[in-house]
Amino acid sequence: MPEYIDDATFGDYFREFEHTAWRLETRRGYASDRASERFARFATGETLGVSPSAWSANIEAQVREGKRIERVRLVDDPPTDGQRFLLMSAVTNIAAGEDIRNMWRADAEKRGLPAEDFWLFDSRRALLLHFDESDEYLGAELVEDPARIVRYCRVRDAAWHYAVRREEFVEQVRSRV
Repeated sequence: MPEYIDDATFGDYFREFEHTAWRLETRRGYASDRASERFARFATGETLGVSPSAWSANIEAQVREGKRIERVRLVDDPPTDGQRFLLMSAVTNIAAGEDIRNMWRADAEKRGLPAEDFWLFDSRRALLLHFDESDEYLGAELVEDPARIVRYCRVRDAAWHYAVRREEFVEQVRSRV
């Protein structure tokens, strides 16, 4: 059983990193998204514009300091409702300065990328995110073991190399419909 960090400290990692915060998102959806008012609006067909939040305000603050926040999201073909929601709602984080890219799950599997959600901070520590079968967040495991960090760095490098910017990916999704 993994040892989880105190969730009260989760946000500290996103204020205290020095250079880069990078995430790999591999789930087909997140229970917290499905329970949100924003997801309910998305489900009715409402267009999701930029919607500032505490998260986007922190992204703006970190980017102003010269830090980078990036992520790669794996997407099924066809995308799940949860993945389509993330693709549409990404505009808020991108407007705040986060670089979000996407990659087809089949391409990720061909390249041997793991089905793990994690944040990597400054290539020296990671938070491995744990979820149950209903996509409920269980907790985050702090990883500082050098061998595991090197593995996460290699995953980041491969994913980033093959992932494409949101705008280009949206066009790929549209062309497959």
